[in-house]
Amino acid sequence: MGRFPKKQFLKYLGLPLFWHSVQIFARSARVNGVVVAFPAAELDRCKAEVDRLTSEYQPGVPVLCAAGGELRQDSVYCALQALPLECTHVFVHDAARPFFSPALIHSLIQAFCADVHGVIPGIPCKDTIKEVERNMVRSTLHRHRLRAVQTPQFYCLKALLHAHKEARKQAFTGTDDASMLELSSYKVRVISGEEKNIKITTIEDLKMLTDNAGSAYPCTGLGYDVHRYGGSRPMVLGGLPIPGAPGIQAHSDGDVLIHALVDAILGCLGRGDIGDLFPDSNPAHENISSTIFLGEVLALAQAENLELTHIDITLIAQIPRLAPHKAAIASNLSGLTGLDLDRINIKATTEEGLGFTGAKAGIKAMALVTAVRKQKEKPQEHGNIT
Repeated sequence: MGRFPKKQFLKYLGLPLFWHSVQIFARSARVNGVVVAFPAAELDRCKAEVDRLTSEYQPGVPVLCAAGGELRQDSVYCALQALPLECTHVFVHDAARPFFSPALIHSLIQAFCADVHGVIPGIPCKDTIKEVERNMVRSTLHRHRLRAVQTPQFYCLKALLHAHKEARKQAFTGTDDASMLELSSYKVRVISGEEKNIKITTIEDLKMLTDNAGSAYPCTGLGYDVHRYGGSRPMVLGGLPIPGAPGIQAHSDGDVLIHALVDAILGCLGRGDIGDLFPDSNPAHENISSTIFLGEVLALAQAENLELTHIDITLIAQIPRLAPHKAAIASNLSGLTGLDLDRINIKATTEEGLGFTGAKAGIKAMALVTAVRKQKEKPQEHGNIT
């Protein structure tokens, strides 16, 4: 990012620029951890800052720190060495791009397949691009074939490491990781990027990119779900296993809390219920973690300009006793949704022996979500200029 200014340390909305990217990645259920590369000379100070931010904001995934190198690609290579052995795929992202959305993370993963080794976002070039040498035009490039490439970029880790090693052998310097994969003849797919995913160049960019999307309106969604006891699925609530609890009958992992929460978010969006998006008739959903459902619905909310402001959950069960688990569940939901802990409330109660929960036959959950829906920006009209 250059020796000066160190843009990743600029404050935006009270937080270092790099931390905004950490929080966005942490909101994806498909991301299991983040590695941040810092200048080697400032690693100790930066690690202390990350520890403080992690403790205060609880992203819900591990955040590791690595000493970077002289060049961008050196820093990426150093960060790759800090990944756990079980890691197979990795995002690479510039800390100077804090305005990408969770929906873009989802789109990159969805576009990855066995035929490619990487997926990157790009937007069409609006300006005419000319090749210039010594201030003289050599040629005009075909604009329809050009893309302005962004990050995050998504890669097969094995291919990315091999490409980095080959680049080092050949003393090749690339401006992004895709250029190194191209050098090693790996296939890289391009998908649509996001216009707001701008790389910060000056402090003025932060002022220009402050969200002024216009009018917004509040909305509320209510979710409700039940599951019967007696099944083979271990009980999971809010993404956390509940030791010693009865088994659950379910097609997915049977997380009654997440199912209710997903329904509440869909209520804010006016998009039906969880069964419409993730039917239990689909074999792919069998035994799947419900946090995957939540991640996809949060990506949908982001794409439709819905910002969650508060979550209120009520769990109803005669057994097990849920009060000891409330704080851990709230903390995990904070990491999954990006909401601060003081915006998440978990309540647990019984029905004093009444109904099917009172008979210890099952568990149910209710979720109330409040949110703000921003109006979508109207497309600009292109008229004649006189």
